[in-house]
Amino acid sequence: MNPSISVLFRAIPLAMGAVCLAFGLYVLSGGDDANHFVAGHVNVALTAICIALFTTAATIIRQLVHRYGRVWEIVLPVLGYAVAIATMIWGITIIGRGDEPQFIVAGHVMLGIGFIAGCVSTVATASTKFVLIQKSAALPVGGGAPDGAYSRGAGTVLIAIPALFAVVGLIVAVTLYARGGNAALVAGNVMVGLSLICSALVALVASIVRQVRNEFGDAERYRWTWWVVAMGTINVALGLVVLFSSDDPSRLAPGTVLIGLGLICFSILSKVLLLALVWRQVFALANRIPIIPVATALACLFFAAFLFEATMTEPGFFVGAHVLVGLGAVCFTLFSIVSILEAGTSK
Repeated sequence: MNPSISVLFRAIPLAMGAVCLAFGLYVLSGGDDANHFVAGHVNVALTAICIALFTTAATIIRQLVHRYGRVWEIVLPVLGYAVAIATMIWGITIIGRGDEPQFIVAGHVMLGIGFIAGCVSTVATASTKFVLIQKSAALPVGGGAPDGAYSRGAGTVLIAIPALFAVVGLIVAVTLYARGGNAALVAGNVMVGLSLICSALVALVASIVRQVRNEFGDAERYRWTWWVVAMGTINVALGLVVLFSSDDPSRLAPGTVLIGLGLICFSILSKVLLLALVWRQVFALANRIPIIPVATALACLFFAAFLFEATMTEPGFFVGAHVLVGLGAVCFTLFSIVSILEAGTSK
């Protein structure tokens, strides 16, 4: 990989994280009402996902440019998990501030974002052996894992981590639904969407782990891809159901955000699809797959632009419009990751 390009691909997650942080703080400074509180805190929390994606980018790139040592193998995943845990704790702290709607919604959404950051950090951890994917592909089918690959048990644990976050997120969503009230319903809907992203990340971690260990077979080549498609489709469908199921203004924020979370899933799809397409075969259009997260990022930003205008007549769109800006930044960050994967796996 070209050194200048490697720096750029590592800078993109940090730049998008800075955008989320700065935009979130700017929104928070705009007022003390619930809308500014929720939108501001959620955008700041999205910085955690960008940092976790940076650790993934740095982990893979340093291997590709042969500047990866034991220190980086430890420091980068630890950084991602530390930021994820800090975000979860921050969310729990806000939840504990009281039963006011902004605390319920912002706190639970931040908790879910922390779950996603933890899943992405697991992608970084799984990627510590990324360069072994090409070695595994050169081995015979069923020929066993290459030297240096993590054990079967370690691989199972890595896959289980995002699955656990997804299950916990869904359990939290169920408790919110059982709690009742508009705020709990809003938080529950968004928590479902965030959990579906964790579920989509199971596919990415599993693809990396199984390819590193030379266990990725033709039977599952597109199984994980369809899983991510399903998660994204459910998110978008749920968002549309929430938007059109009633006339309650409180439906507008979760409905629009769920659509944005669906676009995040489709950004993740680009990585899972790429790994499937280039495993033990040549795919001529592999370098076109990074267009997918660029398209989803633009979709988020264009959607946000329309919602900003709609906010002039319907204030209920305020949170959705602002959060979609942060989600667009996350989608664009995923562009750098899939570009790195393409550079490291394509023949």
